[in-house]
Amino acid sequence: MVTPQDTRPLARCRAHTSPMELPPTSLKGKMPRPYSEIPGNWKTSWFNLYFFWKDGGFHNVHSMMVRNFQQFGPIYREKLGIYESINIIDPEDAAVLFKHEGLARWDGGLGRGPESDRLVLNKEALSLQTIDNFVPLLNEVGEDFVKRVYIQIRSSAHGRWTADLTNELFRFALESVCNVLYGTRLGLLQDFIDPENQQFIDAITLMFHSTSPMLYIPPGLLRRINSKTWQNHVKAWDTIFQHADKCIQNMYRDLRLNRKSAKEYMGILSRLLLQDKLPIENIKASITEMMAGGVDTTSITLQWAMYELARAPAMQEQLRSEVFAAKAASQGDVLKMVKSVPLLKAAIKEVLRLHPVAVTIQRYTTQEIVLQNYLIPAKTLVQVGTYAMGRDPRFFTKPELFNPERWLSEDSRHFRGLSFGFGPRQCLGRRIAELEMYLFLIHMLANFKIEMKRGVEVGTTFDLILIPDKPIHLTLRPLDSHPRAKEEFPSASGAR
Repeated sequence: MVTPQDTRPLARCRAHTSPMELPPTSLKGKMPRPYSEIPGNWKTSWFNLYFFWKDGGFHNVHSMMVRNFQQFGPIYREKLGIYESINIIDPEDAAVLFKHEGLARWDGGLGRGPESDRLVLNKEALSLQTIDNFVPLLNEVGEDFVKRVYIQIRSSAHGRWTADLTNELFRFALESVCNVLYGTRLGLLQDFIDPENQQFIDAITLMFHSTSPMLYIPPGLLRRINSKTWQNHVKAWDTIFQHADKCIQNMYRDLRLNRKSAKEYMGILSRLLLQDKLPIENIKASITEMMAGGVDTTSITLQWAMYELARAPAMQEQLRSEVFAAKAASQGDVLKMVKSVPLLKAAIKEVLRLHPVAVTIQRYTTQEIVLQNYLIPAKTLVQVGTYAMGRDPRFFTKPELFNPERWLSEDSRHFRGLSFGFGPRQCLGRRIAELEMYLFLIHMLANFKIEMKRGVEVGTTFDLILIPDKPIHLTLRPLDSHPRAKEEFPSASGAR
């Protein structure tokens, strides 16, 4: 899940790795070279920004980073206008950077909360003891999405449904994350959407779009001239916070009236309110951050996942077999089934390698560190080029290929899968997003064959997050020919 934490590019963190011992740098013991000797374009900052804009950098920053690493090597310094950063690509350098990070976090615009805030939030959103509660909430949304697909197939009169699923997946993602956060459904998988919920959907899109121009242009300037971009940005966030505030007030009402059983899990918000360990404004900011950031990012990743599986039918069948085997072994236990699909989980990692939501992971150094034998001062912005790393043959064999099995070997994991960040400041919505995507693909693979026209290539464009540069039209066809589909997932036949 990605949230614009400020007007710097993609300050959101992501990771897909488990904690492991940090590797020693191969340059340890050597006299580091000074910061001023780091290669790159940083001496003519405003000319750099002009040429960056002229070359379409606002929508092509990921490809530009790939070229910069090819030109300057594994580390380079860049300054665009007032924005200055050090960019790295080597996984061992990323390990050094994460080792020296702190717990400070952005809380949605209300200031930086103390470390204790983040520890409380981590326990409720990332703890393995807590996330089991998310499974039934996310699973029911996935089942309803399957029913919606069957309705569309019936109405098509062609025995299949072909569409650009961008909006459908957006609604699915918002319905999913809100069910986990608030323990309630918004009804976004119905044909009619409440106008207030539609306004929220539109506000999320506007927020992402209006943030992009402010990545390198000083926001203060846009505010002073009251530009249309600034007006749209403020309007979008006002709508997002109003929607979140309404949901929080509804939860307060339900808790006061004891409308839900004490044994029933009522979502992350209710847990935070009942614990009374955080100020209400901090809770509101964190919940809003997860809600706003958990929509485009998850829905776009699922769109890319179906795109890659449609182009790799053999892998799609392999994953489908794993899903049916896991279903049979779990005997209806959804949580057990989710834990029994390692290849499917690897497929999500592979999708995020090829199509990361964030171009970079950003950290400010808390002390002096050495990267590539250069001394990096404290309080320096360092960016790990996640997109560039995923496309580099030094770190991934045949990086252009969609090969989920690469993640099943130990040598491919070490600080190479950083889609959700790493450590105490990893993405707060990581567990929600992972479970949401696992369950979605389980349901889709168990019920439908995913297809698209042959020879269709879709690229990426940068709009605060990486998105497809053109619509992806997918075809969903029921698995009538699969002998185990109706037996293993009776809801598939019952929905038709």
